[in-house]
Amino acid sequence: MLAFGSTACLENTSLLAELRAAYPQALLTGCSTAGEIFGTQVDDGSLVVTAITFEHTTVAGQLSAVNTALDSYQCGQQLAGSIPHKNLSHVFVLSDGLNVNGSKLVSGLTEHLPANVSVTGGLAGDSDHFEKTLLLWNGESQSHAAAIIGFYGDRLKIGYGSLGGWEAFGPERLITCAEGNVLYEMDGKSALELYKQYLGEHADGLPATGLLFPLGLRSEGDKQGVVRTILAVNEDEQSMTFAGEIPQGHHVRLMRASNNRLVNGANEAAIITDQALGERQAELAILISCVGRKMVLKQRVEEETEAVQEILGNKATLTGFYSYGEISPFTPGDTCELHNQTMTITAFTEV
Repeated sequence: MLAFGSTACLENTSLLAELRAAYPQALLTGCSTAGEIFGTQVDDGSLVVTAITFEHTTVAGQLSAVNTALDSYQCGQQLAGSIPHKNLSHVFVLSDGLNVNGSKLVSGLTEHLPANVSVTGGLAGDSDHFEKTLLLWNGESQSHAAAIIGFYGDRLKIGYGSLGGWEAFGPERLITCAEGNVLYEMDGKSALELYKQYLGEHADGLPATGLLFPLGLRSEGDKQGVVRTILAVNEDEQSMTFAGEIPQGHHVRLMRASNNRLVNGANEAAIITDQALGERQAELAILISCVGRKMVLKQRVEEETEAVQEILGNKATLTGFYSYGEISPFTPGDTCELHNQTMTITAFTEV
């Protein structure tokens, strides 16, 4: 069972107790969000619960602590080793969205799981407050944690895809000083100062306004790259903390998006997901979209969920949330990575 809701909902112990009592035997997990997805509807301050049963598939899960971003790789490694690997076909992971280096979490997972096992998931959100994110596990919520769910059996068909719709602008800059997911300097200058110059009047709203202008990150020779979103700024250190790794020696450019580009990105992610299922139609789809997309789309935010439903069909039940980071390969067969500012879809059906 999956439950996605506001931080306030996940701190409501009586609500969680009622949910646990209604489904006492279920593996119950979920997280706090920056918006909840129920079908094509997008809500704030609600709790969306999805009960899932399989005919031929079994599941197993576990929780692990992630006290600081430095523990992220170890957390991923522990999660990967906490569930059986025999007959494992897919892994879905949820994590605290603020106290984690999502890139390292993904590395810890993928390096200690069988190569044929696909991985998708996302980082919890907290609206645009960036104060506290929560993981739900068997009726109790907590911060500084990550959870894994393993799916077992050869009758389960998984489709997934992740695309953004953002475009780069302005000069490309070299990361000259960074540590983990903390960026200090670009082109030998204060990263925060340069970033504020680009944001202009939007700089006063950091870190929330940084969601509107993420950074495109690429290594030398890498054409596609990934997008990184700011989680926090440190005025004393003149640094910016991101949801994932910001490696020294990589290149970054500022990104922006239009409504149409974001909706088209969601549409294309759904097409990739649908194609991966072959002739089978999705029965359940978990949508994890970045809070930055929601801030850009505003009143038009449901256009991206509607675009997904149109491709996957009305048979597919849609659930999900707006996140601080998305975990998935871009397309089946690609390397699993942490993304920001994407629509990431995981679709399930049994054969």
